[in-house]
Amino acid sequence: MTDSSSRAQAFRAKWHDYYSEKRITHQWLQVDLLKGLPVHSVLEIGPYLGLVSAMAASAGYNVTTLDIEAQSRGVGSTRHIQADIRDVAADQLQGFDAILCCETLEHIPWQKLDSVLANIAGAGAPWFIVSVPYEGFQFAFELYFNRWRWKRRSHFRKLRFLKRLKIASDTEWEPHKWEIGYRGHSLPAFTVKLEDAGFEIKQREFTSGCRSVFLVCRNKTAAAAGAA
Repeated sequence: MTDSSSRAQAFRAKWHDYYSEKRITHQWLQVDLLKGLPVHSVLEIGPYLGLVSAMAASAGYNVTTLDIEAQSRGVGSTRHIQADIRDVAADQLQGFDAILCCETLEHIPWQKLDSVLANIAGAGAPWFIVSVPYEGFQFAFELYFNRWRWKRRSHFRKLRFLKRLKIASDTEWEPHKWEIGYRGHSLPAFTVKLEDAGFEIKQREFTSGCRSVFLVCRNKTAAAAGAA
């Protein structure tokens, strides 16, 4: 087996291991929230295995990806920016109608979010779509059956606000540093951070399966400039 075929096989195994039905629904919602917005060019921060990039490109958006890793360029993207979102210059983020930053901010310490969000707002994209894990109280139930098969699924979260999230590492990127719903990290507190950075919340959505909260945000500075 050649090195290229080995890498392809390893990638396929990683893809199938990562993308569950619940995760794919979550990825789809990132693109669906662009529907109805005056958006053509999109910057996706943290493309990982590239499903969102591929769906957005398939939907007709011009996609640029940004990631600290060079190999994380999303499938279907026209350009890739290799940079760390924690210290990237705002001018590298300019020229887009919308910025997607989903399931990324929770990897950054809570106290460092303000500067990151201010930098994203300073880039001037009119729209910002962000999602983070949501562990607040929630319940979901689904029942499916036909003549040959039936299946039942339920999801339930409660009392996370009494607990603090256990952080596996403060220095490594991969472990989550916080999640909405745990003690000290409420959705209103996260909303305040977004508003202080210069965003106005236009829509709030939750993925089924008790996974994440999505916020569609309008850049207040860009909106004011457009109205002038």
